[in-house]
Amino acid sequence: MESCLVIIPTYNEIENIHSIIESVLKQGINFSVLIVDDNSPDGTADLVKVMQEKESRIHMIQRSGKMGLGTAYIAGFKYGIKHTFDYIFEMDADFSHNPNDLNRLLNACVKGADMAVGSRYVKGGNIKNWSKDRLLLSYGASMYVKLITWLPVNDPTAGFICYKRKVLESLDLDKIKFIGYTFQIEMKYYAWSKGFKIIEVPITFVDREKGNSKMHANIVSEAIKGVLKMRWRKLSGYYI
Repeated sequence: MESCLVIIPTYNEIENIHSIIESVLKQGINFSVLIVDDNSPDGTADLVKVMQEKESRIHMIQRSGKMGLGTAYIAGFKYGIKHTFDYIFEMDADFSHNPNDLNRLLNACVKGADMAVGSRYVKGGNIKNWSKDRLLLSYGASMYVKLITWLPVNDPTAGFICYKRKVLESLDLDKIKFIGYTFQIEMKYYAWSKGFKIIEVPITFVDREKGNSKMHANIVSEAIKGVLKMRWRKLSGYYI
């Protein structure tokens, strides 16, 4: 049976953490969870420690402070590689990503994908509870990424992903320079540049109901500049 590690970065997710961990572990005995907590002042890590006392499939990395989404996932990837998990996932803590979709992403990789992306922008995909302005911004950003990079992924900013371990092992993770949401684009672009097969699996993305959003205005600026940098790096052979 394939061993699966679901990486969930957290900062002040006390309202969601118990439920999201339980929901992930219910997907099968082959699923484990790795919480990467950035010193949440609300006690998120303390609650995870209590859960760890009763369940060996719960793992945690505690960091000294907010160090960025990308570095949290990189830390998780290295942990997953070190502990030889067959499949390694990215997932949000706030139920924007439905844990019941984990096995759908896993099955896509088992059947031939190197990387399965939970996609909002393919047939069958959907978004709930977003304003029209936010939808337009997100979709426009996806089109911009495809135009500049030629990346054949309809939802390049998606953060619900399953990787085969060999993908992460083959990438030089220290080359990943973006730490915000542009990190998601760079990981897909790097994997695609290395020749890995990416498949999009339709999901319904639901905006968080509990806790505070981590989105901010700098994300758009980072993405616009970052995508241009990625294109230049590829042309210069950086992603080889």
